Amino acid sequence: MNKKLIAIDLDGTTLRSDNTISNYTKETFKKLQDDGHSIVITTGRPYRMSIDIYKELGLASPMINFNGAMVTKPSDKNWDFKDEKQVDKDIVRDLLKNQNSFKLDFLAAEYRRKFFINNFNAVSPQLFGVKEFKPYNKLEETKLTANPNALLLQTTSPNKHTIAKNINEYYKDQVSVAAWGGPNQILEIVPKNVSKASGLQHLLDVMNIDKNDLLAFGDEQNDVEMLKFAPESYAMKNANPILLEHAKNQTKWTNDEDGVAKTLEDLLL
Repeated sequence: MNKKLIAIDLDGTTLRSDNTISNYTKETFKKLQDDGHSIVITTGRPYRMSIDIYKELGLASPMINFNGAMVTKPSDKNWDFKDEKQVDKDIVRDLLKNQNSFKLDFLAAEYRRKFFINNFNAVSPQLFGVKEFKPYNKLEETKLTANPNALLLQTTSPNKHTIAKNINEYYKDQVSVAAWGGPNQILEIVPKNVSKASGLQHLLDVMNIDKNDLLAFGDEQNDVEMLKFAPESYAMKNANPILLEHAKNQTKWTNDEDGVAKTLEDLLL
């Protein structure tokens, strides 16, 4: 059997709804790695909110964050194939000026290990993986010394998809804007043509793995490109219905039933 590159989303996919990982999943992933397969976290989460999960799973493979805008290998700090894409910081400044036009009640600039947000009262700190915001996290123009990997926005408009379309059109070919799934009104901005699929293509190239040996698992709208790209792709049983037409398969089990690990055990062990 050829060795596989297995792309796993985290929230709603590998993680249970209480953000835990079962011992069964950890043991299954260890067996897969021992057999030579590469398990790659492929998430919209920033690096700082993924690295502890990477370590808990005992992974040694690369990791994809910010929906493809960052590709690193945490187990090898000297890895030659790191890939990072950034949003021009001038776009952040312009969005701050046009905040009312786009009906935004917060804007956050996301980096590998830090973030800045302009309105502490508009969102829970838990969205950023912290218990509380610190003065350091306040977004000010003087702190925009480097281009961020991604931006998070929240719109007060009842139609987040329309706002996403308007921002995309306003900035034309510079960025891609997508709405998060679920009841929140959050939008994410990444550099143009960046997605989980583009991050996986980079890994296939540098790891010299045939695309036919790519498997992918996801549950939400930001997994569409990845599931379309992977020849063998699985929408979770609990997936957003919009995903089903893009995935080749659907798991028999939800994230709370260890759907990823059970499917991989059936396929590869």
